Amino acid sequence: MTGTTSLDPAAAELGFEQHRAELTAFCYRMLGSAFEADDAVQETLVRAWRSFDRFEGRAAVRSWLYRIASNVCFDMLKGRRRRALPIDIMAVGRADGPVEPPTGENMWVGPVPDRRVTPAACDPAEEAEIRESVRLAFVAALQHLPARQRAVLILREVLKWKANEVAELLDTTVVSVNSALQRARTTLADRNVTAHTVPQPVDDDQQELLARYVDAFERFDIESLVSLLHEDATMQMPPYPLWMQGAGEYRTWLLGPGRDCRGSRLARINANGAPAFAQWRVDPDGGFTAWSIHVVTLSAGAITAMDFFVDPNLFSLFDLPIHLDA
Repeated sequence: MTGTTSLDPAAAELGFEQHRAELTAFCYRMLGSAFEADDAVQETLVRAWRSFDRFEGRAAVRSWLYRIASNVCFDMLKGRRRRALPIDIMAVGRADGPVEPPTGENMWVGPVPDRRVTPAACDPAEEAEIRESVRLAFVAALQHLPARQRAVLILREVLKWKANEVAELLDTTVVSVNSALQRARTTLADRNVTAHTVPQPVDDDQQELLARYVDAFERFDIESLVSLLHEDATMQMPPYPLWMQGAGEYRTWLLGPGRDCRGSRLARINANGAPAFAQWRVDPDGGFTAWSIHVVTLSAGAITAMDFFVDPNLFSLFDLPIHLDA
């Protein structure tokens, strides 16, 4: 859609809204938080609406919205520490060691529902690319980049914008864009992460593995659950500043601090382009209460990573209830 000053307000608002999902994906990659991405997109649309009478129509409305969204994200990133995952910033812990209290949510990269970052009309190939570009490892790696490098890499490598288009959007030169992209690529390569990997669909064998995971978790059959893990599988659970590695450590955790998960209920969801589950723990007053979102990584017939995001507030992102009846 191309913008012109003859657009009436209703048409303008409709034109803005059709870009909400892709703007949310962009802001999520920039900010590392689905909540902040929602705030950034809302602020983008408000700024666009307020300044639409000054929009000259020389560029597509989509490009103009990305310019506004980039500036909103730059404003939000000023003067704050980067978000991360525990595995990125601390040494591996032990299941039988002390568990530090949870820290502020604003320290951590959080999950995002696939449907919030996927436009309704995209084809299967495009949808697979979007899912791959919001995977947790990639989004966490992006947080290591300065804000403008982050924007350049997303626009060039993920969204496939041309260098001159990015230069115009960011009010800079093509030379600066290319230099920023090269530095960003080097940083990601040092972290063994790239913007491009081949998306792997969840096949029948993996679906069966996930079904066994749910069954074992809900029965709290620890040996069956641990048998599904790769021997070097990792587990982390922000906002707790802790990560562990190894199936044996996970067994120890479930027999110790994790024992309160006995009797939980799980529901399958999709987050960050990966299989995921919502978990409700037993509520002493009856039923079950929201506890965490699990994002699961599968490889070679085993679970290689489990990222537990312990925050009941996340359930609203997935349109899930806080409480389940017995």
